[in-house]
Amino acid sequence: MTSNRLEAFSDGVLAIIITIMVLELKASEDPSLSALVHEAPIFISYLVSFIYIGIYWNNHHHLFQITEKVNGTILWANLHLLFWLSLIPFTTSWLGENHMVPATVALYGFNLLMAAIAFFMLQGAILRHHDQDFVLRKVIGKDYKGKISVVLYVLGLSLAFVNTWIAIGLYLLVAIIWFIPDRRIEKNIA
Repeated sequence: MTSNRLEAFSDGVLAIIITIMVLELKASEDPSLSALVHEAPIFISYLVSFIYIGIYWNNHHHLFQITEKVNGTILWANLHLLFWLSLIPFTTSWLGENHMVPATVALYGFNLLMAAIAFFMLQGAILRHHDQDFVLRKVIGKDYKGKISVVLYVLGLSLAFVNTWIAIGLYLLVAIIWFIPDRRIEKNIA
């Protein structure tokens, strides 16, 4: 089986996730600028989550541009990733509505951690289904970005109960690390 159907299905799910997130944004009945300031945590949590979904979409797209074939294990690993990504609208809403109290920041971090682990598992399933010369093996190498991301998520999750801003800062640092797609994959696609 080729990866086209899996990629199209995943694109549709990610589009729905973004739609659900934006539908959670409610306009204030108060038309003043001060009302917008009160809504800032909700909008900021939406913005960060939108960026995260975009990062996952971009990296997923690149991953499946070089994936030559898929099997049942890859399909389930992809669904596992989509499951954790589908929870982002909920954790985003809870985070924004409750103005980043420790429990909401920790749950948001846990959601991001599980999505990262699921992406790592998806990569592993793809690697196991291809031969030793498969280009992804060369591209990801030792996957330092992936490993550093997991460490930063665990730190953020732990520090959420000490200082929520440090935790959020660590989550943003991971987003910055992944914002630019891996150029090695782009070179191999071209």
